[in-house]
Amino acid sequence: MTPGLWRTRGERASVWPGRNWPLGSTWSEESTNFAVHAPRATAAWVCLFDDEGGEQRHRLTEQALGIWHGAIPGVRPGTRYGYRVAGPWDPTQGLRFNPNKLLLDPYARAVSGDLTTDPAIYGYDEHDHARMSDADSAPYVPRSVVVDETFDWGDDPPLRYRWRDTVVYELHVKGMTALHDRVPEELRGTYAGLATPAVIDYLKDLGVTAVELLPVHQFVSERSLVERGLCNYWGYNSIGFFAPHHAYSASGDGGQQVTEFKQMVKAFHAAGLEVILDVVYNHTAEAGADGPTLSFRGLDDRGFYCRVGDGVPSAPYQDSYWDVTGCGNTVNASNPGALRLILDSLRYWATEMHVDGFRFDLMSALTRVNHHVDMSSHLVTAIGQDPVLRHVKLIAEPWDASMDGYRVGEFPPPWVEWNDQYRDEIRDFWRNHTSGIRTVATRLAGSSDLYLDDGRSPYASINFLTAHDGFTLRDLVSYEQKHNEANGEDNRDGTDNNRSWNHGTEGESDDPALQVVRRRQAANMMATLCLSNGVPMITAGDERGRTQRGNNNAYAQDNEISWVDWRPDDAWLDVYEVTKTALRLRREHPALRQRHWFEGRPTIRGGPKDLAWLHPTGREMTGDDWNDPTLRAIGMFVSGSPLRAPGPRGEQQVDRSFMIWFNSDWLPQRIELPENDWVQTGEIVLSTDSRLPVGTHVKAGDRLSIGRRTVVVFRET
Repeated sequence: MTPGLWRTRGERASVWPGRNWPLGSTWSEESTNFAVHAPRATAAWVCLFDDEGGEQRHRLTEQALGIWHGAIPGVRPGTRYGYRVAGPWDPTQGLRFNPNKLLLDPYARAVSGDLTTDPAIYGYDEHDHARMSDADSAPYVPRSVVVDETFDWGDDPPLRYRWRDTVVYELHVKGMTALHDRVPEELRGTYAGLATPAVIDYLKDLGVTAVELLPVHQFVSERSLVERGLCNYWGYNSIGFFAPHHAYSASGDGGQQVTEFKQMVKAFHAAGLEVILDVVYNHTAEAGADGPTLSFRGLDDRGFYCRVGDGVPSAPYQDSYWDVTGCGNTVNASNPGALRLILDSLRYWATEMHVDGFRFDLMSALTRVNHHVDMSSHLVTAIGQDPVLRHVKLIAEPWDASMDGYRVGEFPPPWVEWNDQYRDEIRDFWRNHTSGIRTVATRLAGSSDLYLDDGRSPYASINFLTAHDGFTLRDLVSYEQKHNEANGEDNRDGTDNNRSWNHGTEGESDDPALQVVRRRQAANMMATLCLSNGVPMITAGDERGRTQRGNNNAYAQDNEISWVDWRPDDAWLDVYEVTKTALRLRREHPALRQRHWFEGRPTIRGGPKDLAWLHPTGREMTGDDWNDPTLRAIGMFVSGSPLRAPGPRGEQQVDRSFMIWFNSDWLPQRIELPENDWVQTGEIVLSTDSRLPVGTHVKAGDRLSIGRRTVVVFRET
């Protein structure tokens, strides 16, 4: 039995009135307060469990503002609990109360145990969906946990790197260390494993400033995956928006995962690394109307989820879930209860867990008001006004699963966005399928066509070439077709729009010449990403040649397909070195990470243009050049004398100037370094062309040959 749960075995503790705030379970030495939002319910119970699964039910007699509440003395941290809620059973009206179903506390700080697929987890009778199931779900569902949130943060203030100084590294908590030979075996795949020197030192050496963790909110696997012997690896199937996913805890699931997560954040901060969470508020693991009853459906199904007829005047009520997430349901962020939960969850992670920002999965779904995308929606407005949340990093995935949800370039400040147009255009450039060199230049300079017109800065663009969803960088240069057979869906899942190039042979190859070409192309793309204006995001392992064997939808692959391979014999260390060098140049030179838009004119009278685009002949690009469909090489001159942006005290900033040449042609390009007053001498500081090594000195007027499919960076001396 859990120590301190009851005074004596079998004795029911009295239920005090307690209070209706804060929501969730709040422990004190005197009692634990329970409060749950279920506005249409007629009765609610807190159910406490001992270690053998024995249950005691305590009816909550108080209700205020739709919140059932009560305090129970003697309940200690580590106690497992859940709710049972009674009310009308009328699925035609979106009412699915069923006291036979044990419900997770939406505000639970920790979750213990796993979900077992069984008919009992569904609110309806398996033979007649219109009838309420009388099977008890308690043996098959996870429990909420009472948590003591005391933690010594010491001097752990938020890092608050400016966006222009930020480099994001997207990683999976388990996948990052599951195969890491320098992480203790018992810590691999856990929060504690991420906090080890082997990981932190690696990230620092590479030069990133922030880790973006794939979902760590408590999640469960879909029934369809379980039946195929798979699991939801990525975690985009949340059910607990305050609880760190317990499977990533090396110390236990009785609340220890909360402490372990905080220790991880503290370790990252001590190393100067921010922590950003990928959060999935747009839908839950309860899926559509035929999904399980795990939490929200049993508390406020009609209010929490969007319905087809919502917001349509005089339309009859329909119990059809409105789904723009592709996961069976869409959370109704306009509903006061759902809106409060999202905001409370965000503030909790920012204040109590010390995370530095959030990347919102399918953010367009959460802006919906009466089904329409609205950038003045309840959630966007509330976050913008919140004294805590408006100062953390806010990243939107600016689309959802619908056609009208694609809103790249439309989110208001202080939001920044994943820029898939950058991804597509740069991929196309390096495989010689670009729509034009003008568009490539626009992406390199920060995508002003998307962000300048509404007053946003270049850092509003999160530039990326790969992400968890799609090919890895190595696979991008090795496969032209997806190979998702391991997912058990006959290779039908995953996108066919890969914009990839296998360079003549599908898949891995032992051909040394082919390997050289592929590695150089990967290095080209990493250099391009790191030196483009905007915020670069690197997918874990891309810098060292991680492969998923052609799987571009590895959401269900909790195995070597998805995990980072740390073996040195298969690592693309040359790509790593190019990435590290490019990030170092970016970090050391503010000219390569500017917050003001380039204007194509001098910053000071008589000075060089802040940005100039160069034709291989050495002249500035003309109108005809921009419209030349055969042009596949371009030079980008970035002036540092001086920068347009002032220093922190208003002083004029001066940096060295750079000239970056990108050649995606299959032939070498003869280039001429311009003869003008901009730069007289320079040296090569990054190169993927073996014939133009780092350290080579050049001067104005030099004629050089840039190798085929290469990047060469010149810095003023």
